[in-house]
Amino acid sequence: MNAIDPLALTKRLIACPSVTPADAGAMAVVAEALEGIGFTVHRFAAGGPPDGPVENLFATRGHGGPHFAFAGHSDVVPAGEGWHGDPFVADIRGDLLYGRGAVDMKGAIAAFIAAVARIEQQTGTISLIITGDEEGPATHGTVALIDWMSERGICPDLCLVGEPTSTHRLGDMVKIGRRGSVNIWIEHAGTQGHVAYPHLAANPVPALVKALAALDAIHLDDGNAWFQPSNLEITTIDVGNGATNVIPAVARARINIRFNDEHKGAELVDLVRRTVGEHAPGASVRAVISGESFITPPGDFSALVSAAILKVTGLKPELSTTGGTSDARFLSRLCPVVEFGLCNATMHKLDEAVAVPDLHALTDIYEEITRMALAR
Repeated sequence: MNAIDPLALTKRLIACPSVTPADAGAMAVVAEALEGIGFTVHRFAAGGPPDGPVENLFATRGHGGPHFAFAGHSDVVPAGEGWHGDPFVADIRGDLLYGRGAVDMKGAIAAFIAAVARIEQQTGTISLIITGDEEGPATHGTVALIDWMSERGICPDLCLVGEPTSTHRLGDMVKIGRRGSVNIWIEHAGTQGHVAYPHLAANPVPALVKALAALDAIHLDDGNAWFQPSNLEITTIDVGNGATNVIPAVARARINIRFNDEHKGAELVDLVRRTVGEHAPGASVRAVISGESFITPPGDFSALVSAAILKVTGLKPELSTTGGTSDARFLSRLCPVVEFGLCNATMHKLDEAVAVPDLHALTDIYEEITRMALAR
């Protein structure tokens, strides 16, 4: 079995400017590393402009059960201006490795590949589910991979998503669930006119404002044992009116709802439609449900992951459902899913960086998790 250095592999991945949905060679780097340690690699592109094409990869080694899967993404968010170096040239300063994707989440992909390279697999199946659009609309990535797997009768028993879940120290937090998310666009039309002749116009703004006030006043829930309260946030209001003496023809707004497992996305959309209809009759409401809430109740899988973290770091991780969404929301349809990875303090920020010792420790943790998962 070929040994793999997680630091060297992370550097190679950072060198690929794979800003979503671009691949920029990242999947080829992943495929080469996996094929070198005995994995069979399948690659395919899905979708088209503007959200694609998206490069996806499924790799597998071994046969039969148990089947343990690792999931992740090779795409990154735009680097932005103001880095102290080239964001796509991996740079070590002190004990930190700088580069876009170091934490979110090329470092975790490299750590997992390095971990399984150490395992002389006798039984069971290890697979990797890697997409190139987690940071984007997430329409042609993990969803397409799940469809591809379903067509071939492939379904893991357990899945670990390598998102950066640690907060202050590597190993202090594991995610066992996530809230759902829905974006809703509201548009209310009126009749444009001169402000001095309001009887000849119909201002759409007051009705929209009333509808938004009513939405903002809704108390969704108080949270529960594993989830914080759901929240509805108004994210934009726009009339596109550059004149001071014109009643606008249309007023638009957008809201986002982050919701726990006491709700379903479609039910919340219906609630918004009814509320808007009461205050702004005729307004259009368009919604996109990014994902439903999910939870993997504490049990054997979270205990296994916690035990591996404790063995390597000495920390007992907190089990949490905080934060945004991830592709775990899709993978949870297949099997129990937990998320665990590097410290998230610099993800999506300028000068994103991972501590080099953390990269090696994460490799050790992933090795322990994989060995225990295959021994179940």
